[in-house]
Amino acid sequence: EVQLVESGGGLVQPGGSLRLSCATSGFTFDDYAMSWVRQAPGKGLEWVSTISGNGGATYYAESMKGRFTISRDNAKNTLYLQMSSLKSEDTAVYYCAKVPPGTILTGSPVYDYWGQGTQVTVSS
Repeated sequence: EVQLVESGGGLVQPGGSLRLSCATSGFTFDDYAMSWVRQAPGKGLEWVSTISGNGGATYYAESMKGRFTISRDNAKNTLYLQMSSLKSEDTAVYYCAKVPPGTILTGSPVYDYWGQGTQVTVSS
């Protein structure tokens, strides 16, 4: 059974930093690209970032470039999202998502599994 469990969300002030984690199980982690997506209040699902299976390639939505860093530790089957210079508009539920093999990684991909999400609130 594929399982994705996000953690690390919480309340942070504008300009602050936060690191999200996604613990995975039930599949060969390093065979799959992984993504982060988010949903802000009243808005649709927004793609944040994707990383290739071996970690050699990363992709970001334009508004995240220079502020967010996606990474993975394949030995620990864990995906990360380091967020800095956070803005109020980054407030959202953040989801970890598994990407099927063969998916184009440049831009928003498709997903076959996702986690329950973790809430990030950026507010003073």
